[in-house]
Amino acid sequence: MPGEPRVFEVRVRGCATVEEALALQEPIARLLCPDEHHAGPCEVPWGFTLDDAEGPDDGATVLVLGVCVTSGGRAAEVAGRVRELAGGERTVTWEESRDPERFGELAEQYRIENAPREP
Repeated sequence: MPGEPRVFEVRVRGCATVEEALALQEPIARLLCPDEHHAGPCEVPWGFTLDDAEGPDDGATVLVLGVCVTSGGRAAEVAGRVRELAGGERTVTWEESRDPERFGELAEQYRIENAPREP
């Protein structure tokens, strides 16, 4: 039986500008959901936001992909797929969200989309 859904953040660092970070959204969205007009729920509920970089990348923009999954292993799998797409010049990390309300709609989407269906 799967665990309770949790919100994880997949962070794409190394975007020089906001525009560069925003340009990654569509390819990542299609990676997670190849057919945006599919019937039924997405395999992984997801959403995006932006952060400012901290540390050596000060001044850069970080694309943050929020995903709602039931395990860290699943989050790591998503991060791996994003890492392949993002290329070697960008760093992709993941961790459980310290502020799950930031992507609060994802947990609700997960509950709705995974509710038992009536026959």
